[in-house]
Amino acid sequence: MQLDGRVALVTGGGSGIGEGAAKAFAHAGAAVSVVDVRGEAAEAVARTIREAGGQAVAYTADVSDEEQIRQAINRTVEQFGSLQIVFANAGINGMQAPIEELTLAEWHQTIETNLTGTFLTVKHSIPHLRAAGGGSIIITASVNGNTIFSLPGYACYSTSKAGQVAFAKMAACELARWGIRVNAILPGGVRTNIGERTYRRNLEKVTYDIQMPRPFPPLTGRPATPEEVAELVLFLASDSSRYITGGTFLIDAGLSLLRG
Repeated sequence: MQLDGRVALVTGGGSGIGEGAAKAFAHAGAAVSVVDVRGEAAEAVARTIREAGGQAVAYTADVSDEEQIRQAINRTVEQFGSLQIVFANAGINGMQAPIEELTLAEWHQTIETNLTGTFLTVKHSIPHLRAAGGGSIIITASVNGNTIFSLPGYACYSTSKAGQVAFAKMAACELARWGIRVNAILPGGVRTNIGERTYRRNLEKVTYDIQMPRPFPPLTGRPATPEEVAELVLFLASDSSRYITGGTFLIDAGLSLLRG
């Protein structure tokens, strides 16, 4: 699963799954553009890659802002000359609350970051991927909204994640003629810092008393590490998955087999 001579762009690359993927791409030989709304975090990841002998740059961008993400993508191509891999990973949990208590602003914030941000990242990457003769787009969706529908307060987040899967499949069909593959990953629990941007309100009103057996998830009894998820992303970015597009790849250690 080597990526020598390729250029990869990772949104949400300053931490968590994005950081893991950025480092995996660099280790496999790709030049990496680390994009994050937190510029210092993005630069820290890029610096670590450079210190290890890889090529990396960092750009600050809010993926829900069209001009910011367009500039980050264009600057990546200006820096490295091309673009073959796009990991649309940036996302937030946002507000978790009963549906009737969600404000329109809270709804928009999550939808615009997770779903609109994915659309904008893919939209502005397509001309460069086409110019490169094809490439791979990977989208971070979730088990929530696709295999799990029982977590309290997740209506907005799950809707955004279900939308990402539909978008990925539509894009896969549309872009296949140019050799551009599009796949989505569905992580379960992962050890990241997404909790720092998660807010909760009155969840006890919509919570069911469900007790999962131990160990849970059944395969490992623990959340995944970002590095474990990054191995799947690296596979989907590489030629090892050259015949795969429009796929959804569950990576949850059997979590959704017990909690659907």
